[in-house]
Amino acid sequence: MSPARSGVNVAALPTTVFGPRALLWWGTLSFMVIEGTTLFICVAAYLYLWRNFPSWPPEHTPRPSLLWPTVGLAVLLGSNIPLLLADKAARRLDVAALRQWMLVALVFAFVFFFLRWQDLQALNCRWDSNAYGSIVWITVGVHASLLVLNALETLVFVAILFSDRFEERYFSDASESCFYWYFMTLAWVPLYVTVYLTPYLS
Repeated sequence: MSPARSGVNVAALPTTVFGPRALLWWGTLSFMVIEGTTLFICVAAYLYLWRNFPSWPPEHTPRPSLLWPTVGLAVLLGSNIPLLLADKAARRLDVAALRQWMLVALVFAFVFFFLRWQDLQALNCRWDSNAYGSIVWITVGVHASLLVLNALETLVFVAILFSDRFEERYFSDASESCFYWYFMTLAWVPLYVTVYLTPYLS
């Protein structure tokens, strides 16, 4: 006689979950930790180099311009408003509102390309001019790579959102995309302070 098998009825469990209940949320969080560590290393290297120079930026190296980087920071932070609305639309399974706000997010994502190019020009030095030039270009460039990846992800998701392949499970994916967007934009705040403001403190 075979032993009786115990079972659990999972029919009542939800098919779409958000936040820590979703596996994708943990994957996104892990990616954020990895990218955050990379950005932290950039800032640590910047501060280390700063301590080893009598003046910062080094002599004959102009300080960065502040206009475009400040505009870019404001736009980055402002982009969290439509993403918050997209997140709320995803959590209430409102596909029409989600399409609307993800389109707005896509526009922001490609505006970031222009703003990041302006950020690089505002450094007022070449990447190979000296150690200062190298670290500021690397720091801004690493964060720029996040912008590129996020723009491509948003583009693919919007394409799915407007296709007949969209399924309910993608609402959770949209929420996690917003979660990563918050990280990407807020991570720029300490980088902006480090790269563009600290040269005015030395």
